[in-house]
Amino acid sequence: QVQLVESGGGLVPAGGSLRLSCAASGRTFSSYNMGWFRQAPGKEREFVASISWDGLRTNYAIDVKGRFTISRDNAKSTVYLQMNSLKPEDTAVYYCAARMRPQYPDLYGANDWGQGTQVTVSS
Repeated sequence: QVQLVESGGGLVPAGGSLRLSCAASGRTFSSYNMGWFRQAPGKEREFVASISWDGLRTNYAIDVKGRFTISRDNAKSTVYLQMNSLKPEDTAVYYCAARMRPQYPDLYGANDWGQGTQVTVSS
């Protein structure tokens, strides 16, 4: 099991940017594929982005493709989510998730989850 702590959330106007961080501890970080998910009020949790253990493969939800970038630094055991051109509909609690490779984090799999960080985009 890996422990995950997200940070970097906050209040930002529409069109602004934020960078979320997720620091991992407890296991070898490079053993894990990582992902970001989000949950808006009254809605189900949804996939945002994922990245392979070596950072070479990324995947994005259609809604964020071209605006968000996922990256990782294995030396720092940290995964990032750079969010640009934010929209009010991006408002949600953002969660980091880890799953031991070769599997990727998904909504129903055996992931390790962080506690979440709130992102609020004002119109």
